[in-house]
Parts: sequence; C-alpha cells; structure tokens
Amino acid sequence: MTRLNERSMPGVLQDILRNIQEIGRSEFCLAKSEIKEQASKAAKPAAALAMGIVLAMYALGFMLLTIVYVLTTVIAAWLAALIVTAVVAVVAVVLVVTSKERLKQVKPPEKTIETLKENVEWAKTQFK
Repeated sequence: MTRLNERSMPGVLQDILRNIQEIGRSEFCLAKSEIKEQASKAAKPAAALAMGIVLAMYALGFMLLTIVYVLTTVIAAWLAALIVTAVVAVVAVVLVVTSKERLKQVKPPEKTIETLKENVEWAKTQFK
C-alpha cells in the first residue's frame, strides 16, 4: 500500500515556516488595526486634554499675575514681581530635579524582553 499523503521533511518544514510567517503577519495586521482603532478613539479626548492643559497654564499665569498685583499693595512692583518669579523658579527646579530622579528609577520591561529573546532562540533552534 502506497502512502499518497507522505511529504518530505523539507516540504513539511517549509510549510511550518510559511505558517509561522503567516501567523506573524496576521498578528502584526491585528495589532496595527487595534492601534488605529484605539488612536481614533483617543483623538478627541487627547485634543480636549491638550486644550485643558493650555487653559490651565493661562490660569496659572493669571494667578501669578494676581499675586504680583496683590503684593504691589504692600511692596514695590518690581520687588513683588521678583519674589513671585523666584518662588516659581524654586518650585520648577524642585519639580525638575525630583522628576528626573524618579525617571531614572523606571526600568524597561525586563521580563518581556527576556521572554522575547527566549522565543527568538527557540525559533532559531527549531529550524536548524
């Protein structure tokens, strides 16, 4: 009895490789479409957030100007502006320094990177 469904080992390996490539392409297309969908959902809220941040910055500027005007009732205008500027500069420096230190503590996703490296090594060994 002859077996018509028997295939050679190289043919089977080529099919497996094609299937893996197709799965990779499909996963990439799926990820791309999901990202596009999520980006379109996020566009309007992101624009509103940006507008809110801009308005908050204007509000902060007007608040600082108000503080300068209030201080001018008791001290010279130039001194009031200098005091407000110095206080804002100190707060800015403290925020930048502490944020910079906290950002240095953020590590890349080591487990994910390690898993991806293991997957690549596994795939390499499967086709040797």
